[in-house]
Amino acid sequence: MASVRVLIVEDEPYLADAIRDGLRLEAIAADIARTGDAALELLSINAYDIAVLDRDIPGPSGDEIAERIVASGSGMPIIMLTAADRLDDKATGFEIGADDYLTKPFELRELVLRLRALDRRRAHNRPPVRELAGLRVDPFRREVYRNGRYVALTRKQFAVLEVLVAAEGGVISAEELLERAWDENADPFTNAVRITVSALRKRLGEPWLIATVAGVGYRIDTGPDAGGRHG
Repeated sequence: MASVRVLIVEDEPYLADAIRDGLRLEAIAADIARTGDAALELLSINAYDIAVLDRDIPGPSGDEIAERIVASGSGMPIIMLTAADRLDDKATGFEIGADDYLTKPFELRELVLRLRALDRRRAHNRPPVRELAGLRVDPFRREVYRNGRYVALTRKQFAVLEVLVAAEGGVISAEELLERAWDENADPFTNAVRITVSALRKRLGEPWLIATVAGVGYRIDTGPDAGGRHG
């Protein structure tokens, strides 16, 4: 479980630091967010395997963070922390999308056991790694490598690349990319797809891997030179 990364959202400094330090002793990497806004920011830039959320935090609540995680479609497991030991609190937590629950105060050992159990379940449902034209795309870890070199991508760039790689060289229209990599509220007339593809192409580097098929859409160039027209 050494490669697991956990986000701890807890506003009580002593408790948050104690959890982080205790998890490190168990070879579990942990980042701390003390507010809802800090949690959302960390979630937007890092890939976490499990979130541990205190429900009562400044800014967006733990419940709101959980709802955002569920809506993102990442499938990230969530453990809720609460000081209240009331059944209706737990019921609402599970309705929101929590996978497990811990009532304060709790033993660190119990948190570790629950994290390990969730990680085993998560690993069981691990999506396959895809390889195409020198690209290695790991949806589970949200990592991309090109010819062995790590490529840092935003969540949106990763989502677009995932769709293109899954097509295995087939052409994907801008409309389909918008439908599959954005949410249902996306404006169909936006140029977000073109801008994101352009930024993604640059992140992946030369020779260009993403070809523009004029008037049709985009595809991964699987030819021997992996050239692709820039545009």
